[in-house]
Amino acid sequence: MVFFTDREIGVRRTAVARVSSVPEERIFMPLQRHTDRVFVLDGPCRPPEADAVVTGRRGLLLGVQVADCVPILLADPVRGVVGAVHAGWRGTAGGILRKTLQVMADGFSAGFDDILIALGPSIRGCCYSVGEDTLRAVAAATGEGDYVSFRDGRAWIDLAEANRAQAVSMGVPEENLWISGICTCCNPGRFHSYRCSQTKERQGGFIGLK
Repeated sequence: MVFFTDREIGVRRTAVARVSSVPEERIFMPLQRHTDRVFVLDGPCRPPEADAVVTGRRGLLLGVQVADCVPILLADPVRGVVGAVHAGWRGTAGGILRKTLQVMADGFSAGFDDILIALGPSIRGCCYSVGEDTLRAVAAATGEGDYVSFRDGRAWIDLAEANRAQAVSMGVPEENLWISGICTCCNPGRFHSYRCSQTKERQGGFIGLK
């Protein structure tokens, strides 16, 4: 089960439970702090501070919440392991997607050739202008690529494309990646966007093993 929500459903547990048919108590979302920490969920626990969660347990729904950052969902259907990642610029600069892939490989014997990745609606390069420090940090983690553009004397970053490049550098085939073409900042009527309105509301990405 894999899906992204919009502002109508958001991350309200009652709404997510309704559309997923997963009980509210089986929905697991970490306490996000823009870190590069990956948490392995292997039993009942309180939500930890982390920005990525990986599990091989069935009947759970992992989720991350975003309002411009990239919600990334991963699955290796061969080994039966899934992950959910919240990747803002700090997480991207920290290589959180790479670290999640490595956890899946080391802890669950997942194969990079078998991992499928979906990157949901997020702020795109059309709307995300950044300062020099942010640009340097993301570029140091990602390398060169077309995720950066320059116009009007400013740098613009496409975080989804930066994470795609990082996944490919780990050995994930291009054909195993899907990226939403939707920019949250360009579509404030459909998605929450912090850059657009400084909202505290969020939408999410959810994944689970039946």
